[in-house]
Amino acid sequence: MRWCVAWAMLLLCLPAVAHAYDIKLATWNLEWLTLRPDGDGLPDDAHPKRLVDIATLAGYARRLNADAIGIQEVDGRAMAARIFPPDRYDIEMTHDHVVQRVGLAIRRDYQVTRHPDLTALDTYGAQAKYPLRSGLDVTLTRDGKSLRILVVHLKTGCWDRPLRGRGPRACHVLGQQLGVLQDWLAARRTEGVPFVLMGDFNRNMPVGDVFLAGIDQAAPMALVTAGYASPCWGGEAFIDHILLGGATRAWLVPNSLRVMVYRQTTPAMKERLSDHCPISVRLDPERSIPPS
Repeated sequence: MRWCVAWAMLLLCLPAVAHAYDIKLATWNLEWLTLRPDGDGLPDDAHPKRLVDIATLAGYARRLNADAIGIQEVDGRAMAARIFPPDRYDIEMTHDHVVQRVGLAIRRDYQVTRHPDLTALDTYGAQAKYPLRSGLDVTLTRDGKSLRILVVHLKTGCWDRPLRGRGPRACHVLGQQLGVLQDWLAARRTEGVPFVLMGDFNRNMPVGDVFLAGIDQAAPMALVTAGYASPCWGGEAFIDHILLGGATRAWLVPNSLRVMVYRQTTPAMKERLSDHCPISVRLDPERSIPPS
């Protein structure tokens, strides 16, 4: 997939056509966004952010200027508010008791309906030393149009292996999480609502991937990153994804996929900021609904 990097970088620089009802959606793993000191609930390879790094990330958030941003690895609402200021954004976070929480920053002109967290994604159980992360489930409404969004951060360690067999335990766990997502997606398909699944999947999803095929079995989805590699930190396969279901498959504004790369390029700054770049797309709810 790496051969696509140069083409992806070119495509992501093309201007998108603006529409009256555009919704800009983004997902962004902020990599251990916390001020806890080393050792306070953090593994040995994780380090808290410095205040100057948080200020830098906040500057990138202003530049991103999205309507709704799915966020991962954030230590609660107060930390998220340092990146997405409360005068512009409402912030919803899962109720997990972990440092790496999942959330959504939503521009204040949207009405937000909160649904129960998708706790079934934590297949380890609440008593585990390192529980897995729940999914954040919300409906956004503006101008009489609604969009249901599930933000996830799935199990790491199974980038492209089969989900069954003698592979890593992480692949078995990811397969269990796929089953949970299939149930959620099938329910949204039955309801007939526009919906989006986005976040950090910790999974490459090229054409023919078994995980992606499992998602499509539950509900036909449009993977906006399909066919591209990310220019983030010099080029890599996408593991952060946005998938559109129901009517949103037709809402996608052509050529609107973007990856915001950092001006800082050194390995040291990659550790200080985030090893993930925010990706975004634009949706136009005025576009026609595709055939089933």
